[in-house]
Amino acid sequence: MAVWDDLVGQERVVEQLTAAARAARATVLAGRSGQPESGANASLMTHAWLFTGPPGAGQTVAARAFAAALQCTSPDLDLGGTPGCGFCDGCHTVMAESHADVKFVRTDGLSVGVGDMRDLVLRAASYPTGGRWSVILIDAAHRLTEAAANALLKGVEEPSPRTVWLLCAPSVQDTLPTIRSRCRHLVLRTPAAEAVADLLVRRDGVEPRLAELAARAGQGDIERARRLAVDEQARTRRLEVLRIPLEVADIGGCLAAAQRLVDTAKADAEALAVTRDTKETDDLRAAYGAVEGGKTPRGMAGAVKELEKRQKSRATRARRETLGVALLDLLGFYRDVLAQQLGSTAAPANLDQRQALDRVAQAGPPEATLRRIEAVLACRRALDRNVDPLLAVEAMTVALRAG
Repeated sequence: MAVWDDLVGQERVVEQLTAAARAARATVLAGRSGQPESGANASLMTHAWLFTGPPGAGQTVAARAFAAALQCTSPDLDLGGTPGCGFCDGCHTVMAESHADVKFVRTDGLSVGVGDMRDLVLRAASYPTGGRWSVILIDAAHRLTEAAANALLKGVEEPSPRTVWLLCAPSVQDTLPTIRSRCRHLVLRTPAAEAVADLLVRRDGVEPRLAELAARAGQGDIERARRLAVDEQARTRRLEVLRIPLEVADIGGCLAAAQRLVDTAKADAEALAVTRDTKETDDLRAAYGAVEGGKTPRGMAGAVKELEKRQKSRATRARRETLGVALLDLLGFYRDVLAQQLGSTAAPANLDQRQALDRVAQAGPPEATLRRIEAVLACRRALDRNVDPLLAVEAMTVALRAG
């Protein structure tokens, strides 16, 4: 299985990245033979890449596959094979995220700090241990603090000869102009529902009908579609969200729906956190040699406080992400309503909600649906500005009624 197989509907991007990986390999071979490294298709390869696209389109998947292609050691490459075979040691270790020369940078919290970024820039100055490329993949470049982004800029504008930066963000506007101007920009598109459904059947063994429903409900987000296909609880939560358009007939219904949505997001975040938080705390205590009921070892209190801070930040992000998914489900519902009101004959994203779509579509004009869509978008913007979630969602549900 090639490393590109999970990149759905991105043929143009795959073509560009495989060409770049071939050029990168030629550069390495030229360097080993004593020829100038810049002479081998230098225009196809660059030291910094920015992957953007809609949620779930596969920015990180593309970046990881490219990292694997850069480290690919398949013997078929000497015969003109495509970099990224998926079977060699280089590809396998990158895809397993255990390659010594590929660093994955992720954050469970709300931001990536300047200290972490400075460490990465120092790491980037070193030569790769395997003699190919040192790759640093940042899968949430939009979460860099201003100071962290400025630290990253130093590494990007003064690149080491064998270092490649792979940055992933929702849009080009989510990165500093000075950084994006030094990157080659690749835009991933929303994959077709049919392509996502085919992936779910082929990769995850999902029954075709369920795969189709999940792919359409996922609205181009491959990971969201996979969760809907394999997780019954995710499907149940989605159905609860899609009850909201039918429950906002009065103020009481609006407030009750808002409270339930926020409570569900909080419960989901807490459920995800319990096991991980407990394990992290136990591992920290073990690292300091703490004994139950004994004296707290020196330095452990500060480490525990810092851990609790990260866990709190992670929980806040998890609540926001859960609410964000719910709002995307609502947007998809109202887009289907609007399409139906305007006479579209295309299949809706919410194939399993035809009765509810009919009911809401017949209850008002398209103008009212547009106002409801704007209410959902306004709620998303309010959450991005750190407005209290319950207040933001209550304002939205009341606006859905008034629409």
